Amino acid sequence: MKIPFLGGRPEKRGAVDPEGIAELLAECELLRSLAFRAGVRLDDSAESLEALDQLLPRWRDDPEVLPWLGNDAGLYLGTVLVRTVPGASWMIRADGQPLVRLASGREFDVVAAGREWAVNGVPELSQWYGEVAET
Repeated sequence: MKIPFLGGRPEKRGAVDPEGIAELLAECELLRSLAFRAGVRLDDSAESLEALDQLLPRWRDDPEVLPWLGNDAGLYLGTVLVRTVPGASWMIRADGQPLVRLASGREFDVVAAGREWAVNGVPELSQWYGEVAET
């Protein structure tokens, strides 16, 4: 794995390893832990997004956990999109925000979507997936 900020020098200055970035963004440790405790298997499928949508939102009672979980939910949504939608890929904006770029060139801020889901529950992650995957 060649992730520039984790060590090792890239072959070219500014060279990025898309697979390494995808692995890093797919970790979503807090979300995966919460899902595991609730008996939800996160297998990077659209069906797993539906299962997450069914969880009771107990995290809303903890203002410290809420933004982290929303971030993880967005990164997981992005992971599912990148792994299941042909031509979808990760891109990192200049400010460091990860986005999913579709084959059409459209960019989708998955982290904002995940935070909205964590706070409000709507739109559901599976709904976001359906809307983005259609285009």
